[in-house]
Amino acid sequence: MTLAPVVTMPLLGMVAPLPGFRDYVLVTADGDGLLFWLQSMDADGPRFLAIPPARYFPDYAPALPRQVLADLDLDDAADATLLALVTVPAEGVAHATANLRAPVVLNPANWRAAQVLLPDSRHPIRRPLRR
Repeated sequence: MTLAPVVTMPLLGMVAPLPGFRDYVLVTADGDGLLFWLQSMDADGPRFLAIPPARYFPDYAPALPRQVLADLDLDDAADATLLALVTVPAEGVAHATANLRAPVVLNPANWRAAQVLLPDSRHPIRRPLRR
């Protein structure tokens, strides 16, 4: 059996830590850029499944607060990488949802990141991945 290579990116610098995290890395989970793990560097720390929401939801284009752009040293929101955290319930992957209300915003130039709670209620906390 051949396993796909795991690509680990540099340590991310969170502006404000996610619950349960101090330090973590972004790890590709599929090699195609469709699935990632936000992996805690703590031995017993959690990991979160994350997706680039625009790849799954082409209409997803939230307005990012100016303060977030400043905190991450981003001049333009178009330069940000967005990730949505995914929940897979006990019913299985067919019922997985993405949190579009609170994306992780990443500046790929300096690896600074922040989870942002968007004020726009158009973006749900639990949007089904399958339609």
